[in-house]
Amino acid sequence: MQRLAHLVHESLAQLLEVEQLRVLKREAARAIVTRDDKILLLYTERYDDFSFPGGGIDPGESPEAGLHRELHEETGANQIEIVSHFGYVTEYAPTFKKDWDVMYQTSHWFNCEIGQTLGDTRFEDYEIANGMSAAWVSLEDALAHNRGVIQRRPSKMGISIHRETLVLERVAKALVESPQVPA
Repeated sequence: MQRLAHLVHESLAQLLEVEQLRVLKREAARAIVTRDDKILLLYTERYDDFSFPGGGIDPGESPEAGLHRELHEETGANQIEIVSHFGYVTEYAPTFKKDWDVMYQTSHWFNCEIGQTLGDTRFEDYEIANGMSAAWVSLEDALAHNRGVIQRRPSKMGISIHRETLVLERVAKALVESPQVPA
């Protein structure tokens, strides 16, 4: 497994030097699905950014099972086949859960193939409220868009756009090196 990056939210740099932090550990799985010159991403209106479909892995669930569930819920994808593990990112981020000081998340990315059509989505209430939708977009357009958002540094911007953009860059590089499937 290839570690793609380790990120630390800027507000946590000094806090992480404290020895007795209460750390919430979270695992996530995210899908890389390409077709022709497009990539399947989620657009979130509230944050004006593109991200990979996927999300948290439930207790007792494997990353692969969590990916199948999340990809189906967020995009309506069917006939999901995991082709390979692309890599993972670890990150420290703020958490708003009162029993924890910080969240440590490991996100796994998998190259996937899906059926030709997307079905109905089953977004969670907060995803609907944030204006999340699945879209096939060009990788270059998604990268340019996210980079523009990062450059503007809106107050509602978090660490996730940095993570997603970093992996989009790695996927773009992998596709240049091997146009079939990012490896």
